[in-house]
Order: sequence, then C-alpha cells, then structure tokens
Amino acid sequence: MYEKIIRATLDNRARSDILMLINTTLKGIVVQRSITSKPTGTLGPQERRFLSVLASQGMRTFRIEDAKPHWASEGQARKAVSRLRRKGWLQRLERGVYMIVPLEAGPEGWWTEDTLVIATQLAHEGAAAYWTALHYWGMTEQVPRTVFVQTSHRRARWNVTILGVRYRFVSVQREKLFGVSTQTSDGIPFRITDREKTLVDACDRPDLSGGILQIAQALGSGVDLDWGKVDAYLARFGSGAVYKRLGYLAEALDLQLPERNRRLSAWREALTQGIALLEPSAGKAGPTNTRWRVRINVAGLEALA
Repeated sequence: MYEKIIRATLDNRARSDILMLINTTLKGIVVQRSITSKPTGTLGPQERRFLSVLASQGMRTFRIEDAKPHWASEGQARKAVSRLRRKGWLQRLERGVYMIVPLEAGPEGWWTEDTLVIATQLAHEGAAAYWTALHYWGMTEQVPRTVFVQTSHRRARWNVTILGVRYRFVSVQREKLFGVSTQTSDGIPFRITDREKTLVDACDRPDLSGGILQIAQALGSGVDLDWGKVDAYLARFGSGAVYKRLGYLAEALDLQLPERNRRLSAWREALTQGIALLEPSAGKAGPTNTRWRVRINVAGLEALA
C-alpha cells in the first residue's frame, strides 16, 4: 500500500467528508498538514478496473486525456470521472487534473494525503520551497498557511485552493531551480528544496519566507547546514542581494560559521553595486550598513543576536 489508511468509527454526529488535520510527525517540532477524505460510494467493475490500471502504472494523478483510452468514448470517460468524483474516489486538484483515492481505503475507511505530496503532483518539475521548506526542515516553528511551490513552467493560475489548502506557485528561471531533495510521506515521494537551497531562496525572497526576522530565527535554529554547499549555491544563484542579506545576518547574529573570516571575505568580494533592502516588503527608511551594502529597514534583530 502506498497510502496511509486511517480506520475510523463514525458516530451520529454530522461529520464532513473532508477534514483539515494537523499531524505531528517524527521530526519533533515539525508539523505537516494532511488532507483527509472518505470514499462514500461502491465501485463498479469497470470503475475499479480503471482505477487499478492507473494505480499499477504509478499514476497518482491524471488528466482527463489520460482517462479517454480506458473508455469507449470521450463522453463516457468524462461521465465516469464525474461519477467517481461524486463517489469520493477522485479528488479534483484543478481544472482537468484529478487525484486517485487508493482502492485500499474502501468505503468504510479514511484516507489521508500530505499537502507536500499534492504540491509535487501539481508541479512535477517543481518543488516545495521558501517558508514551506523552512518549516519542513525544522528551521522555524511557525506553520505557514500557504504551501509555496517553485516552478519553472507557466501556469494559468498561480494561486489555487484545494480542499481548503492554499497553494502558491512561484515562477523561477529554470537555472535557479536546483538544490532539490526527494523525500517521502508514507512511502509517496515529494520534492522539496534542501536545507541549503532553502536558505538561499529565503534570502532572495524574504517575503515568501516569513520575513527577514523569520530567516534570522532559522539561522539560529541549530539546524546543521553544509556551508560549503551554501557557498556553491550562492555562486550558482548569482544574486548580490542574497550575499548582502546573508552576510549582514551572519555578522549581526554572530553566527559561528566554519572558516568564518575567509567565508565572509569571499561573500563580500561577491557583492554587487547598490544598496539592497534587508526586508524588501518594508519601507525604504533605515540606516545603511556600508560593509554589506544593505539598508536596515526593519527592527527586532537585536533581540535575536
């Protein structure tokens, strides 16, 4: 079985077929949200065969075009998909895209899917990132209300809500979509930026990562980072603003970096001209740190040092 199945006994109280759960994982403080659903209808022989074939092909999601070869006509395929949705065996992710509820769940069982798995299904080449990744790796205790997903593909909609969960897709250049790690949730793989790329992305887009104070807290979280990999990612990413924000935070927080002096000197050599805002979403008022060419336009870092 590739799904986590939750058996439950229903009482007489009204219960929604779709619940938002907060599941505490074995990662300690890391909390991952899951989406839970309950199939309500019995499958006919052809419906069961259709879902079994897709599952045997490793298809967690499919498009309506994928269903057509399994039915006598396009009209029958569309009717079958609609019928399976009503019975609770399919969940609509977005227009024309459906997720299969596992046959093992059965009409009496509850089935749950991790939001990070769904994020990967919606952007196969992309990865969960920014605040979502900070939280997953235990670099922050703050739970984002949005699942952030990097993608290099164009989309018709950049913000979608699925079963009560908001997903925000962030367009990045293909060459900046790297540093991706494959993890699993109940045996199902999903893609998420690794710790070091998550830090680089956060310094590039603090607005998508809880703000600069959240990033400062992440740096002080005690999570082990491969600073050699951070250096390589910084060079590959090629953003002067990222060097400026990270370098300033490293000194302001007195981070005990390996080979600290050499590393900070190398970062300073990579600085570009101009002054970057420490917090891009805040105003432009504040003192300038000329060493790192960054304007300190947010208060509160002193308390974290």
